[in-house]
Amino acid sequence: MALEPVAGQVYFSPECHAAYAALGFSPSPGTLGGGVQLPDGPAYFTSRGSVMGQVPGQVVAAAFAVFNPDAVVPSVELGWTRVDAPTICAARTRGAVGQLVRVLGAEPDGLARATELLADAAAPLRPEGKPLFAGLLSLGLPGDPMGDLWRLADLLREYRGDAHTAAWTSAGLHATEIGLLTELYWGLPMRSYIRTRAWSDRQLDEAEASLEARGLVTAGGLTETGRGLREAVEVATDAQCEVMVDALGERFDELMGMLGPWGRAVRDAGGYPPQGPHDLAPLR
Repeated sequence: MALEPVAGQVYFSPECHAAYAALGFSPSPGTLGGGVQLPDGPAYFTSRGSVMGQVPGQVVAAAFAVFNPDAVVPSVELGWTRVDAPTICAARTRGAVGQLVRVLGAEPDGLARATELLADAAAPLRPEGKPLFAGLLSLGLPGDPMGDLWRLADLLREYRGDAHTAAWTSAGLHATEIGLLTELYWGLPMRSYIRTRAWSDRQLDEAEASLEARGLVTAGGLTETGRGLREAVEVATDAQCEVMVDALGERFDELMGMLGPWGRAVRDAGGYPPQGPHDLAPLR
C-alpha cells in the first residue's frame, strides 16, 4: 500500500492531464474529494497502454483485463488518431515525475536509497505473462533521480497487477466476476466500484447469475466458497510477488518507511485519492 500512491499518482497528476490535453485529448472530466483530478478515459487507456508500444485496443483491453473492451478499444483507436505511442508515453513519464517533484521536491531525503531498494526488488522479476511489466521493462529508466524512482515503482505496481490477472483468470473467473467478488471481499456494496470499469447492467446481471449458479455469491453476499476462492486469488497473487520481498529481506521495512510518508504527502496534495477501495482490503 505504501507503493501505490507514489506509483499510481500518474493517473491523477494535473501535469499529466495538461500534457494529454496538449496532445488533443480532453482535460480531466471532474474531481474527487480533496481536489483529486480524474483522468480522461481515452487519455488513460492510450497513455498507460503506450508502454507496450502502439498496440491495438484489443491488446490494451487484454492487458488491463478488468475494463470493458467495449470502452477500451474505441478509446485506444481514438487515441492513436491523435498521438503515437512514444510521444504519449514520454508525456506520461514527464507528468508523473512532475507531480512527484512538485509535491516532494526534486531530491527528497532518501531518494537515492529508495531507488536502490526498488531496483533490488525489481531485479529478479521475469516478464513471462506480464505484458504491462514487460512493456515498462523495455523502456529502461528515464535517467534522472525522480524519474528512475517512479519508473521502478511503476514496474513493481504493474508486475503485481499482471500477477493478479494471472491469478484470477487461472481461477476460471471472468473480468465482471472478479470485479463483483472483489467488491464483496473489500466490504463494498456489489456493483459500486465495478461501475468505474464501464460494464453494463446486462453484463453485471449475467456475472452475478453465474456467481450464484457456482455457489460463490448468494443474496448479494459472499458464500463461504466464494470467500475462499477470492482469498485463494489473493494468495496466488502474493505468491508471485514474494520474490520482491525476498530480494529486499530485512530492508523491506526500510523501503516502506520511506515510501509511506511520500505517499501521504502525495495524497495530502490532492495527487491521489485520500482513500481508495484498496485501503479497505485489510478490513475484510
